Amino acid sequence: MRFRTKLLITSLAIVIIPLILLLGTYLALGRYLILKQQTQKYTNVVDYGMVTDPGGTFASMTEELVNEIALNMLTNPFILEDKSFLEYLDSQIASRYSYIVVIKGHDVYYVANRDRAKEVINELPEYGNDIEGIYYTTSKNLVRQVDFRFSDGSRGSLYFISGIRTAFSASILIYMCVAVIFILLITSLMLTMWIGRSFFRPIGELNAAMQQVKDGNFDYILPTDIKEKSEIGALFRNYEDMRLRLKESAEEKIEREKQNKELISNISHDLKTPITAIKGYSQGLLEGVADNPEKQMKYIKIINSKANDMNNLINELTLYSSIDNNRIPYNFAKLNVAEYFGDCIEEIGADLESKSIKLNYSNLCTPDTMIVADPEQIKRVVNNIVSNSVKYLGRDDGTGQIDIRILDEVDSVRVELEDNGKGIAQKDIPNIFDRFYRTDSSRNSKQGGSGIGLSIVKKIIEDHGGYIWATSHESEGTCMHFVLRKYIEFADGAETVTVDK
Repeated sequence: MRFRTKLLITSLAIVIIPLILLLGTYLALGRYLILKQQTQKYTNVVDYGMVTDPGGTFASMTEELVNEIALNMLTNPFILEDKSFLEYLDSQIASRYSYIVVIKGHDVYYVANRDRAKEVINELPEYGNDIEGIYYTTSKNLVRQVDFRFSDGSRGSLYFISGIRTAFSASILIYMCVAVIFILLITSLMLTMWIGRSFFRPIGELNAAMQQVKDGNFDYILPTDIKEKSEIGALFRNYEDMRLRLKESAEEKIEREKQNKELISNISHDLKTPITAIKGYSQGLLEGVADNPEKQMKYIKIINSKANDMNNLINELTLYSSIDNNRIPYNFAKLNVAEYFGDCIEEIGADLESKSIKLNYSNLCTPDTMIVADPEQIKRVVNNIVSNSVKYLGRDDGTGQIDIRILDEVDSVRVELEDNGKGIAQKDIPNIFDRFYRTDSSRNSKQGGSGIGLSIVKKIIEDHGGYIWATSHESEGTCMHFVLRKYIEFADGAETVTVDK
């Protein structure tokens, strides 16, 4: 239930519950006090007008009867001598805890219950006391007197007497004041418990959960049902989302720290190898081990090659930092596929020839096929893939081979780079583009490499609006595929946007 709804219910309950309880208390108190005065012996009816305002109710009741008597006396001046009429009057006021007494001279002419009237009879004033309206007797009974003459000329008085004492209204007032205080306390306690259970307890649970998160425990789950459709439920769901994100962030941080440590380890290894070689060959030159120009040139070329390896590694790390900050510099341009990849093949071919690796190249695209790409970054992609193929080719007998194919796919160009190396296990293929992932740690450790080359390749291709994947069979070889969109110029001169950045 929403908290706004609960507040509305609470606001209504503050008014309605006390009113209902007060009404019930009033009815119960009225009956209790009526029973306490033993009026139930004369009537079973509870008249709440007499309970709350005995004076006013008694006055209006007797006024009606006096008027009725006056009307009847117009036709029968001595109707008050008729005991059946007196019994009728008695029955009219019995339900209001009242009765009548008729005095003739100094004797009681009529009373329905003498025991009931014995206390008040001696307090009744005599005929002709000139008291108008109602008055109180010494015993606090309400009385109204009507004087008349009997048919024989005797003086007579009709007394309407209330069986409820006037102190009765004061008692119910006191009881009701006490009841109001008690009812308000009960209502306040009930509403406080209800609001507390639906608000303060969940807030307490949330506070405990936040303390757990503060202490680094991201696995703490709130014990309350977070599916509740209320503000508290929404708050709990937000906490759960926050907890999961913080947990994910913490796990990513741990993983990143692990990867950074691995990267430092890989870099240390990759730098140590060429530095050791450079130191060894330079020392050989200094000590005169290379004692002829041919040998000296060989040593210099090796030193230059190792320096280039170190430079490539530094460039790769610089690019890795750019990937982390999403700031890889791109200079897009329109490239002719045949010319661009032809130039790349010339550079790659010379390097592969020196390593006794055969290179096959085929371009099945039309001569005018164009793409929009950064020439430097696409060359990096091709060089990284070829470098990986050479590194893990495992063909020392001169049978190593790399095939590069350019395929036309209507609105895109697909580039395939395939080798006949050792291949990759099927379970490893989905992960080879992840940072620092190595299919064979021991083998990679020997071959070197930071483990970020293919992740850089994937990032560059995706930033060009393309995609990349790999297929491989162990002991047969691996094929890398990447797709780039074509650049198309329409007859009206409009150009397509081929790169999503």
